[in-house]
Amino acid sequence: MNDFSAFIKIKKNYIGNNRGLLVVFILVLFISCTPLPGEKTPEGTKQQLKDTLYTKPPGSFSHSTVIDFAAAVFYNPDSLQLIKIKTITSPAIFDASMHEFFYQMRNSRIVLKKYYPHIKIIEVTNSRYLFFIKKNGKKEIIDLNTKKDACGLFIFDGQKAPQIADMTNIDTELGFYFAK
Repeated sequence: MNDFSAFIKIKKNYIGNNRGLLVVFILVLFISCTPLPGEKTPEGTKQQLKDTLYTKPPGSFSHSTVIDFAAAVFYNPDSLQLIKIKTITSPAIFDASMHEFFYQMRNSRIVLKKYYPHIKIIEVTNSRYLFFIKKNGKKEIIDLNTKKDACGLFIFDGQKAPQIADMTNIDTELGFYFAK
């Protein structure tokens, strides 16, 4: 008999003799991984996080900005709203978000000025509503308090409905929206 077959025979005897021990081990493992009644499960924790996710506080102003021409409208929180956002957000996340928004908006302005110089750039800080008037006279109102992001960009050509733009993909967004 070679060494391997001897090993298999010993292993079969060991498992056969300790089958009860193996069953007990599996049961203990199963019970230890099952949460006790009233104990929080990972799904419960996820639900709690989902319920307490960041919601942007409302702006301090109720002004409207009227846009009745082709425009790129950058919106930002007003100073009091920014303070409220900062107090409900961890410092690391707040700083990272503001850093990201700054560079996305800067890049978007560069692309707009270079490839779409006929599109007017508007900066909105102290307005709650964006009041778009199309060339056919139809109106669309956007409440910035309903937008999750503190900062963002709407593009408007005067004919189509205004659209929020993905600033990380601004080249493509502008090309699709302003296509003739």
